Amino acid sequence: MEAELVRELPWGDGWQYEPKWDGFRGLLENASGELRLWSRNARPLLRYFPELCPLGTLLPPRSALDGEIVIEREGVLDFDAMQMRLHPAESRIRKLAAEIPARFVAFDVLVWKGGELWRRPLAERRRALERLAGRFELSPATADRGEALGWLERFEAIGLDGVVAKRADLPYLPGSREGVVKVKPERTADCVVVGLRWKSRPDRIATLLLGLYGEDGELDYVGSAAVAPARHEEVARRVLPLLEDAPERRFSEPNRWGTGELEEAALRPELVVEVRYDKVQGRRFRHGTKLLRFRDDKEPTQCTWRELRPARRAGESIARLLGS
Repeated sequence: MEAELVRELPWGDGWQYEPKWDGFRGLLENASGELRLWSRNARPLLRYFPELCPLGTLLPPRSALDGEIVIEREGVLDFDAMQMRLHPAESRIRKLAAEIPARFVAFDVLVWKGGELWRRPLAERRRALERLAGRFELSPATADRGEALGWLERFEAIGLDGVVAKRADLPYLPGSREGVVKVKPERTADCVVVGLRWKSRPDRIATLLLGLYGEDGELDYVGSAAVAPARHEEVARRVLPLLEDAPERRFSEPNRWGTGELEEAALRPELVVEVRYDKVQGRRFRHGTKLLRFRDDKEPTQCTWRELRPARRAGESIARLLGS
């Protein structure tokens, strides 16, 4: 099942809320007598996560669970580590499996010992999941919207990606978005404008390049914000004067504007902008950001990594969330 992105969690009875995990969606099944793990697009994944093979001893014949493959490091989900696992060399996979093992978090039961539970409403499937698959790590679930709203506030710090709400009265509907929505916390950050990429030099800007100050006092490049045509004149007026006497600086990010590299230029780091973003991956915004406004009231040196790294509550971790 797929989820539709919405701005707020739905109200009323009949909804089940779950954390939105930041990993690879996985269907764990043994219909053929052999344990298999499939991606959302039917790609076999068990080869890349051999440490999950022992789960086969917990899954009865002709059973299937829906869930998420995740990697936790120091209590926080690590999506970069997930991507490293999709490696062609088996020796590399084995090494990483030992160093940074993945875990499978189940959130739905589709088939159990040949019984087609996917035809039943979610409320029944959840009770069956807890009763039958209790030896697996199960994703938390609640019918309390207030608790789910608390998750939105707390769980960003441990790498979760929002909250999913599912209609409790519906059967499992493969490929459908009916009755499943997701909410991601709206995140904003104040960043220093450290450079630009030209759409056409010397007067058309494609993107602004953004930075944050590290503990060493140096500016780290963190990503980009596209310049909308309707705002180009305003942005150019503020940004182009900062080309003069700018320090030498290079940036590293894949070009999203088509083939070929766009020419870039450094700027004097004197301008602060507020941007909206959806996710931080490693030391970069995972996707481009949306430029919201200029922050003339804020000094560039106030833009530090604290903008992107919310403080964790004492004891908060993935292991604690899963009760393991």
